[in-house]
Amino acid sequence: MFSSFHDVTGQRVPDVFDEVHRRCRAGEAVALATVVATWRSAPQPPGASMLVTADGAVTGSVSGGCVEADLYERARRVLDTGAPELTRYGVSDDAAYTAGLTCGGVLDVFVERIDGDRLVELDAVDAARRAGQPVAVVTCVAADAGDPPGAVPVDPAGRLGRRLVLTGQRVTGSLGADRLDAAATADALGLLAAGHSGVLRYGYHGQRRGSGLSLFVAAYATPPRMIVFGAIDFAAAVARIGAFLGYRVTVCDARPVFATARRFPEADEVVVQWPHRYLGAELDAGRVDGRTVVCVLTHDPKFDVPLLALALRHRLAYVGAMGSRRTHDERQKLLREAGLSAEQLARLASPIGLDLGGRTPEETAVSVAAQIVAGRWGGTGRPLTALGGPIHRAG
Repeated sequence: MFSSFHDVTGQRVPDVFDEVHRRCRAGEAVALATVVATWRSAPQPPGASMLVTADGAVTGSVSGGCVEADLYERARRVLDTGAPELTRYGVSDDAAYTAGLTCGGVLDVFVERIDGDRLVELDAVDAARRAGQPVAVVTCVAADAGDPPGAVPVDPAGRLGRRLVLTGQRVTGSLGADRLDAAATADALGLLAAGHSGVLRYGYHGQRRGSGLSLFVAAYATPPRMIVFGAIDFAAAVARIGAFLGYRVTVCDARPVFATARRFPEADEVVVQWPHRYLGAELDAGRVDGRTVVCVLTHDPKFDVPLLALALRHRLAYVGAMGSRRTHDERQKLLREAGLSAEQLARLASPIGLDLGGRTPEETAVSVAAQIVAGRWGGTGRPLTALGGPIHRAG
């Protein structure tokens, strides 16, 4: 439920966790509103959060402005009463421009009070963040009144807001019943491994075919990687926009005079190594996955060809290479001679970027970032004015 690191698709969500942790450690209570389900053209994904503090400060967003004013008042009420609320926002004929989503989407938002009683769970999430471990946070967001026939009576309201934090094989917290904890742990770890957040439903005592409890599983991963090869001015701009998009950015070049941390302050690391050797070592170590984007900006065949031949043989999120059309044609010829198939070559974005007409390194970086985002979400790169249908595609 804590909006931290990135969701498993790689999309960065508003990072309110540090503020939640800081306030609770200082003995303050806060109200946290989290998107737990979306339909149609919802502007924010499940896991997006907004924090409201006792002094009225707001961090984060759940809709980009459509419902925040109403949600702020609900959060203030929850902060005062301590009673969690699950609220659905969407377009209505009467209130489309008051608290509705004028974009046409629907959001379920869970609002809860968090205070020092949650420090054990907050500390577990913080430890996972600092260790770079994926984490799943399971929160009870709905509990219907009443018990199934013959069941041991439970207090539905007492289940709301209960939480499990799962990091590897470690489990912190409880949902109120051992059988429920075991079922939710197994299913939530499955969602984390598959790369999904979502709502799970159980009976009060963990019956998978039961009903009564709705648990939101927020699956968070370490940031996806962007590896930029070629320590040139264009690389500095691409590294900057990559960091802005939430990637963990590495710049790599075989020339130590160019590959310096001073020239790339936005990069998380700058590596002096032959490009294909570095990528090979990262692949062998398991530090490159299907979310990784690779930008090859060296436009030098002795670097490009072995590097691209390696990158295109793996299912990475994006592989782009800079160069003129003449350079592209020659590069394609050399890659075919290196044994790459037509299907592998089709994965190469070259010349890199979308046609925005830009010329400067910064404008080029925007075109590269636009192509990466379009590839992630299935965008066309065309003006929205020329298209119909939903603006936001499903993840």
